[in-house]
Amino acid sequence: MAGSAVGTDADRYRSLLFSIAYGMTGSVGDAEDLVQDAFLNLTRARRAGTTVGNLKAYLTTSVTRLAINHLSSARVRRETYVGDWLPEPVVVSTERPGPAEHAELSDSLSMAFLVLLETLAPAERAVFVLREVFGYGYPDVARIVGKSEANCRQIFARAGKRIAPGGQPADLAPPPPVRRAEGEELARRFFAAAEGGDMDALLGMLAPEVVFQGDGGGKARALARSVTEPRHVAQLMVGGLRRVGMLGASLRAAWINGRPGAVIHDAEGRVASVVELDIADGAIRAIHSVSNPDKLGHLGPVSDIARLPKR
Repeated sequence: MAGSAVGTDADRYRSLLFSIAYGMTGSVGDAEDLVQDAFLNLTRARRAGTTVGNLKAYLTTSVTRLAINHLSSARVRRETYVGDWLPEPVVVSTERPGPAEHAELSDSLSMAFLVLLETLAPAERAVFVLREVFGYGYPDVARIVGKSEANCRQIFARAGKRIAPGGQPADLAPPPPVRRAEGEELARRFFAAAEGGDMDALLGMLAPEVVFQGDGGGKARALARSVTEPRHVAQLMVGGLRRVGMLGASLRAAWINGRPGAVIHDAEGRVASVVELDIADGAIRAIHSVSNPDKLGHLGPVSDIARLPKR
């Protein structure tokens, strides 16, 4: 929108707005659309003669309320989703940065964290994201979502209990992001071991509580349910990467939602899937794989090697 009726004064908040919208929806495309709508609302307001005193507050409120409305209408689609749901991956190449709003995306918005947020109602999610992820004070949260400060405190506490293990209050902030060089090296060794079928090396890198989740959306090959237990996960990775090699596909290291991982491309260079590694205390505690073609289109041409035949 630089150079448009909105201008660069508003454009400097694009990264923040994208992060809020993505944290609310888990969708890159929807987040980009919501940011665009927020900018359009600002343009209309200015053309109508409205004086916007606090531009950041105006845009943050606009994109959050748009996201709440969007989620309210999207809940039925989510409830009928085929298999495990994972967010659209935000990918930043290890070789070159992506769009600014993607490269600066909060490390708190990992796939595992966004999956937890799916259990919250739209207003609960807004309060929780603004407070927990972006650190807004309760007065600002109340203004943005249009509720009282006391109500927002109650909503935040209730949301925290809903997504905490066992329904008990907990520190839900994700662990500090792994250092970039450390994460890239662990990911490199992990994928190399999987490609080489080195089970001992893989087991040494997996946390005891590791879980593998795949999202095919009923349109691409994916597991019907999550896989746990290190040996089962290791066997799954070895088998999966063996098939990748047989199809002439390849892995390219990338950062996925602030975590190390890889993008799998077919022999023609089209995106086949994205794999994120959630690392804590030097071990991989979760692996998230997205192969649903509807969630990969923003990354470029999508491969058909994982597609299921149409019924």
